[in-house]
Amino acid sequence: MNVKSDIEIAQSASMLPIQEVAAKLGLTEDMLETYGRYKAKVDVRALQDLPRRAKLVLVTAISPTPAGEGKTTTSVGLADALNRIGKRTVVCLREPSLGPVFGVKGGAAGGGYAQVVPMEDINLHFTGDFHAIGAANNLLAAMLDNHIQQGNALGIDPKQIVWKRAVDMNDRQLRHIVDGLGGKAQGVPREDGFDITVASEVMAAFCLASGLMDLKERLGRMVVAYTYGGKPVTAADLKAHGAMAALLKDAIKPNLVQTLEHTPAFVHGGPFANIAHGCNSVQATECALKLGEYVVTEAGFGADLGAEKFLDIKCRMADLDPDAVVIVATVRALKYNGGVPKAELTTENLEALEAGLPNLLRHVSNIRNVYGLPCVVAINAFPTDTPAELALVEKKCQELGVNVALSEVWAKGGEGGEALAQEVVRLCEQPHEFRFSYEDGAPIDEALEAIATKIYHADGVDYTPAAQRQMKQLKENGFGNLPVCVAKTQYSFTDDQHKLGAPENFRITVRNLKVSAGAGFVVALTGDIMTMPGLPKVPSAEKIDVDENGVITGLF
Repeated sequence: MNVKSDIEIAQSASMLPIQEVAAKLGLTEDMLETYGRYKAKVDVRALQDLPRRAKLVLVTAISPTPAGEGKTTTSVGLADALNRIGKRTVVCLREPSLGPVFGVKGGAAGGGYAQVVPMEDINLHFTGDFHAIGAANNLLAAMLDNHIQQGNALGIDPKQIVWKRAVDMNDRQLRHIVDGLGGKAQGVPREDGFDITVASEVMAAFCLASGLMDLKERLGRMVVAYTYGGKPVTAADLKAHGAMAALLKDAIKPNLVQTLEHTPAFVHGGPFANIAHGCNSVQATECALKLGEYVVTEAGFGADLGAEKFLDIKCRMADLDPDAVVIVATVRALKYNGGVPKAELTTENLEALEAGLPNLLRHVSNIRNVYGLPCVVAINAFPTDTPAELALVEKKCQELGVNVALSEVWAKGGEGGEALAQEVVRLCEQPHEFRFSYEDGAPIDEALEAIATKIYHADGVDYTPAAQRQMKQLKENGFGNLPVCVAKTQYSFTDDQHKLGAPENFRITVRNLKVSAGAGFVVALTGDIMTMPGLPKVPSAEKIDVDENGVITGLF
């Protein structure tokens, strides 16, 4: 059987003009800024007085594995399914980063018959948001170094500069560099480095801002360096935030596209969840909540990362109260967590499946018992799943009082997600009392302890001497009670990517703490997590090509 690739399915799709998609939500043409026929930005000012009216559904997943889970695919398929059963639904996703597109992970437009389109545009330059974010980031870096070159009136210590440059590409060569070489006229020589754009604090502030003026204030609060006396220096001190906001005035407007089944989709912002907060923009979510009956959104990687940050950071800052959570799993990925090599995942193995199930059950327990939210497990179906394996997953989940729905959206689109959609509608009507894993204003160490013990199920948190010094400095500078964004491997509940399943008897080590004052949180780096990935031995870019007609191939 000839199975079409994702890009072949997307290229054969019949798309509606974006004005018709917008009209489904009551958006008129004067509220849109079109980018060709199938993409538009939405002027949110026309919606500012509308109330929120939609149910909010979060899609998250078990800890990711090389076998794949299909979280974005499930999100898109669920939104299509909800529309099929008569619920006006909008899906809110993040924009893909070029790093994974050309690296190893792939894009973020879904897959099979549950995709957002135009798929190639979304996975490549889209509407230019990431380029604008990178430009704003690098303008600040340039103004910082120019200030030092022009006399350093603020007394910035070049050895205490914490702001990095950014590029939206996996480029390990740029992690640690020395710049400003070549003589006095070329700048002040110093150690420097690049983050991938999705790890930039500009991206985080962009995604958490309620509007352009809020974004400008957040940009101004960003700490870029410290003085010789240890005082923080901000973008506002450098008078950079106004120009940065000017670069982002169009990017901040949410992007509207569609699914293969013409469900409206906001795709806007794109921080990674292992090194940032992993959620689409607050503005896109806010628009969707005002325009739809149901809003389906996703958070990156497993529930210990994306969902934790969505619930503890985004919901806290944007005053969101989710109605239900979908936890995506595959039988294949659970067997991988149970110790089966990737090459053997197609063979029935109930023993390995049972050994891997604790990973799923821990995520389920966290959502229900820590956050107080109703949830359903969506099994993203593969042809190799056996009835006995599916029955075992259902039995173990029902022991926790959680239902399981088989999702066949990759192969069937919205039709394959109707059972999941019905369960989501049922859950959204259940009473719940949403709570955070730590209280507002908790000290950094208390917040970290709560995340580590309640969500990761660690025994506690240890700090390197450098992190202890940084903690003291953060508290002295008034940043000691911000929410915490943990940078951690996505593959494990621990800070060691090789410990799969649901490990016990471990501690989390924090090696670095830095404030993202514009985003409004403190970043805690654990393990060997890096904010600039590298390309694999055989990058996906080697398979991507374009012909004389501009038709792209090899893009998934």
